[in-house]
Amino acid sequence: MNVKTALSSNQRRAVIAKLVRQGGVESQVHLVKLLSREGVKVTQATASRDLEDLGATRVRDVNGEFQYVIPEESSAKSSSAANLILSVTASGNLAVVRTPPGGAQLLASAIDRNSLNGAIKSAIGTIAGDDTVLVVSKTANGGGELAKSIMNYAATIKGKRK
Repeated sequence: MNVKTALSSNQRRAVIAKLVRQGGVESQVHLVKLLSREGVKVTQATASRDLEDLGATRVRDVNGEFQYVIPEESSAKSSSAANLILSVTASGNLAVVRTPPGGAQLLASAIDRNSLNGAIKSAIGTIAGDDTVLVVSKTANGGGELAKSIMNYAATIKGKRK
């Protein structure tokens, strides 16, 4: 696909998914360059939206370098995220979730998605580091309830996989 042609958003996302699954997409700017080589011209903002729509997350690879990954399906993504939870501690209106190194962003994305779809009702947002996710509760003293909600959600997802 070396001729610059107008693609539908679904066609463009299919090209992005192919590139990400091939590995090595390090950043949105890098993705824009790779797409250009494929004959697809997009802005960084469009690439960002497409990555979000595809459920792509940026994680560390085995060499410690960041790259985008896209799960095969959303249930696999939820299962993977649920398996990342090492511990959950509550404090005030916060829950602190520990993950293996590089797992926090994937887990934070799953928590954010599930707070929007109602599966984790008491969460209003997350902040992810490398191995820690800070989850903010809707209520001033809801950290304990939030921690339980996250653990119950993870147990439910793990139970569905069996």
